[in-house]
Amino acid sequence: MKIRSITELTNKRAPAVTGAVLCLFLALGITACGEKDGTPDWDKPGGSTLIVSADDQTAPEPTEPEIQEEVPQETPATSAPESLRFIAYNVENWLTMDRYVDHKNLKDSPKPDAEKKAVVQLLSNAKPDVIGLCEIGKAADLAEIQQSLKAAGLDLPHSHYSGGADPIRHLGLLSRHPITSTAKPAEMEYQMDGKTFGFNRGVLDATIQAKGKSYRFLGVHLKSKREVEEGDQEQMRIHEARLLRRHVDSILKANADARLIVYGDFNDTRPSKSHKTITGSYNDPGYLTAVPFKDSRGDAWTHHWAPHDIYSRIDFVTVTRALRREVDFKNSHIIDDASWSSASDHRALLTIFR
Repeated sequence: MKIRSITELTNKRAPAVTGAVLCLFLALGITACGEKDGTPDWDKPGGSTLIVSADDQTAPEPTEPEIQEEVPQETPATSAPESLRFIAYNVENWLTMDRYVDHKNLKDSPKPDAEKKAVVQLLSNAKPDVIGLCEIGKAADLAEIQQSLKAAGLDLPHSHYSGGADPIRHLGLLSRHPITSTAKPAEMEYQMDGKTFGFNRGVLDATIQAKGKSYRFLGVHLKSKREVEEGDQEQMRIHEARLLRRHVDSILKANADARLIVYGDFNDTRPSKSHKTITGSYNDPGYLTAVPFKDSRGDAWTHHWAPHDIYSRIDFVTVTRALRREVDFKNSHIIDDASWSSASDHRALLTIFR
């Protein structure tokens, strides 16, 4: 409506007035051009305020500059052949468990075949070089995904399987390129309310060599938002985030230029304390930049909690300063194929490294 009324005005006035009005429009109206309706933009720095008590170890950081400013002007519309394509994806219980399917309670049932096929189709269509997976059951389940992808034309022959205190859900990594090393954090337990807890799903730590470069992937699946009798679920997530951050710091202490990708299901949004604990302070050399993913509609949510019809951004891919300028921010995105909801309650994140 603004543009139409200004246009009508300028058509009726002298050229001098026209120029003045247009200048005013450019000065006052241009900031609204990039705004979109729909899902809240979880990626926009400064979107909400985190209140931190005096005894907290994590302080609020200064607002991060817009990530898009770092994208070179010559970024191509499609990724170059020499790029590395990485997908982070929670595949929603690719494991054996009690389920409710088609109005029936099923004991010790695997993920339904229709859901498995949807996952495989989505991943094979995206043609990633590396996939970081959450909610994998046994090592045989990861092997099943690997074999299914190969049958669909996506051969990722190298794999790593990892986990923590949770005997049910694990983490997996599949790669087209060789995995040169794996590791585990020195600390995998924390104290809370006089009790000792283990890092539920742990940290997957695997390094690959691709295109003459080294990429170290740290995958996580933090404590869910479900309440448990053992303790406060939010505090559990914060403690797990601290263990992950200590592992990141230990890596960067040994090599300040380490090219780390810290990814996974954080089970919390960007303004949360657990997320800020993982990324650290913006002014710190070890700060992790969260890639600002959007889907084809410009929305940023990655998870749909169907029982409460809640859409939120809880899945992330973050990178160290040494790797940030290699991220193709323009073409990295949330995969929103029409069948995404048949595969998982999460949407996959595709990051492209130049």
